[in-house]
Parts: sequence; structure tokens; C-alpha cells
Amino acid sequence: MPRSQAVRDSAARTYARSLPVVPVRARGLTIEDADGRRYLDCLSGAGTLALGHNHPVVLEAIRKALDSGAPVHVLDLATPARDAFTTELLRTLPPELAARARVRFCGPSGTDAVEAACKLVRAATGHTGMLAFTGAHAGLTMGALEAPAGARDIRAARLPYPQDYRCPFGIGGERGAELAARWTESVLDDAEPGTPVPAGMILEPVQGEGGVLPAPDGWLRRMRSITAVRSIPLIVDEARTGVGRTGRFWAVEHSGVVPDVMVLSQAIGGSLPLGVVVHRDDLDVWRPGTHAGAFRGNRLAMAAGAATLAHVRENGLAERADALGARILAQLRPLTERFACVGDVRGRGLMIGIEMVTPDAPPGSDDIGPPPPAPSLATAVQRECLRRGLIVDLGGSHAGVVRLLPPLTITDEQTNAVLDRLTDAIDSVAATAAARFPAHPARVRGGRLARVPGG
Repeated sequence: MPRSQAVRDSAARTYARSLPVVPVRARGLTIEDADGRRYLDCLSGAGTLALGHNHPVVLEAIRKALDSGAPVHVLDLATPARDAFTTELLRTLPPELAARARVRFCGPSGTDAVEAACKLVRAATGHTGMLAFTGAHAGLTMGALEAPAGARDIRAARLPYPQDYRCPFGIGGERGAELAARWTESVLDDAEPGTPVPAGMILEPVQGEGGVLPAPDGWLRRMRSITAVRSIPLIVDEARTGVGRTGRFWAVEHSGVVPDVMVLSQAIGGSLPLGVVVHRDDLDVWRPGTHAGAFRGNRLAMAAGAATLAHVRENGLAERADALGARILAQLRPLTERFACVGDVRGRGLMIGIEMVTPDAPPGSDDIGPPPPAPSLATAVQRECLRRGLIVDLGGSHAGVVRLLPPLTITDEQTNAVLDRLTDAIDSVAATAAARFPAHPARVRGGRLARVPGG
């Protein structure tokens, strides 16, 4: 079957290349292949499966919706499923936003939601410029690509996103975040005449495709202050971070930031396609039909999504993700001292990234910065994990980061199994890397490169 798919599918296919698995049954964290082999799935449909595969609550909601006899698809007409979903969604949002919220069902994907959000703030402000950040991933259509890092349109200004391991200013920490904030202020305040005025700023509280990069809470508050003072709407992309993934129901809650617009997808539809934009009422300047779409009334996704939102909220799964994520990070971070090819371990909640690096990278003239990313080693870790019955994702610069996105329902026992298999896979890859890459004339101390005194 994978061979047949390889012949028939477009060259654009991705996961099928690195994960030659043919799922026939799944429940929770576990997938069973056509050959009877079982895998622990820490890909979770790229984070869409907040409750894992085929959770009883989700299946019951879908069956109930189907058995009701109500139409499955009715555009944006009012339905009980739509009303129940909207009510549950507003219950989970930051109260300041929920009190003034308008909800827009804009299509079946995060890309649709990002495009709708950008279109909304442009209509509301009358401006065209957008502020985005390096490493961002905000959808895959040409319209959405005006904002992320790959954009070529001059209307999108790309700003430095703060991070510790590969800080754009070579500093990291609070100082690096402060410089990133000042850079943003200078772009806005020192613009030349004729420079497009920003219609909005869009950011991810944790960059997923960028390599699992949690934004510092203080920096997020600075972005909120910078945009509020200048009357620039702040769009927060919670497509990957929402529904409890980072240890709060919405990742902005870590910092206390209340955005003007939130982009929601991935887990919001309870495993089914659903894209939603939530925004302040004063931004609602659209005329009827200004932004439409044939598939914005997915009633099954609304039913599954409402059930998922309620289950996460009622069972404290966000809080569990916070505690379990801290435990996972504590157990994985020592790998940076143990293996020279493990550069960094980072994340928030159950959104974990392990950056693989080239262990023989030469030192710099003044100091040793992070070694170059090693996508080949990350791919090798993914392959070794698969051999051990564990499915993981890749992301980051040149796909050099191994990513874990387990469902929020993962048990302690399953967590131990995931960590054991992952560590064993990294151990195997590290041993091979050590043989392939002889030590550089910089000493290796505790598994990390250390500067040679006087050289």
C-alpha cells in the first residue's frame, strides 16, 4: 500500500515519506498497523488529536450528531451544534475577550483562519502592512504566505522572534528578548515615509513548525503593549497551542495577554477539520458575504469540537499537560549533557522539541555558539523511534528538531514508555554520530562542546 501511494500521490506528500505506516485501528495513544504492529503515536495528527485517537467522548458526539437526522452541512445557518460549540468555546476564552467576542467560522483549516484574520484587520484598520516573525508558520496558501517567514510580499515585515538557544542577537534570556522587543519598536517608530502602516501583528505563543520555541511571557506582554499603544490589532495564532496543549487552555494565558484576534484550528474540531477566528466586536466591520466559504458549517466538527473542549475543561487536562510536560522536560534535558549531538531540549506543556546538532562543528573565533542543526540526525532519530514502535514528528530549521505532541490523555505508564523508546533511539543515533564525526579540536565536556583554553 505505501508503494502504491508513492506512485499515485503528488511529490508534495510529506509524512508518508518518513512514516511508512498503514493505520487500520487506533485508540488513544496507540495505532495498529496493517501488519499488526502497534505504535505509540506522539504525532497526534500534527496536534489535532487533543484526546488521542477515537476517544469515546468524541465518537459519541459524532454518532449523536449523525443519528439526529439533522443535515451534516448547512453553510452558516444556525444549528444546535453550532450554538453548543460557540457556547462552549466562549466559556474557555480569556474573560476579557469572551465578553466582546465575535466568532467567525471561516473554513476547514488553520490556513483559512489565518487568511480570514489578516483580511479582517486590514478591513478594520484600512491598512495593508502585517507584522510577523521569523520562523512563523501561518498557513500554506499564497494569501497566508504574505505573513510568515517565507513571504516575499513587502507588506509583511518579519521581525526577530526571541529564543534562547539560537538567539538572533547571540545573547538569549531576558536580554535577548528585550533586544527583540526594541527591534520591533524601532521598526514601527523609525519607518520611512511611505512605509505601509501595519494592519496587524500575528504571532504564535509557541512556534511549532519553527522548532517548538516558547515565547517568553514578558516579551509577549511587551508585544501586547507595543501594539495597544499604536492601535495595531494583535492576532495570536493558537492553531497548534490551543485546547490545553501548552499547559493552559490557551497559551496566551501563561502571560496574561488578551489578544484582539485569536486564530483557532487543529484540535478545535475534535479531530475533524474546523477553522475559527475569534475577534473583538469593534473589529467586526465586514459586510455580509465579505469573507465566505462553502465548508464553514461543518456540523460534525462542531459537535466533536464542543465535546472535546468540554472534556478538556471538565477533566483538568490542561493542568495535567502542564505537570506532565514539566516532568518530561526534566527527564530529557540531561540528554544535552550526555550526547554531543543533542543541542537543546525545550517546550511548554505537551509540546516538546529536541534539537539535534552536528557534533563536530568548529568553534567560533571568540566563542562557541550553537552547532549547526543536523536534520540527518533528526531523521535518523525519527527512523530509530519508528523501529521501536514510537511515532514522532520533525520541525524547526531544516527539520532538525524532533517533536513530541502526545495527546493530553497520555498516561504516566505510557509517558515512561515514550521516554524509554525515545532515549534509546537517541542513544543509538548518538553512537553512530560519534563514530562518523570525530571530535573537533574543541574539548567535549559533559557531552557538550567546550572552548579550548587559549584557542
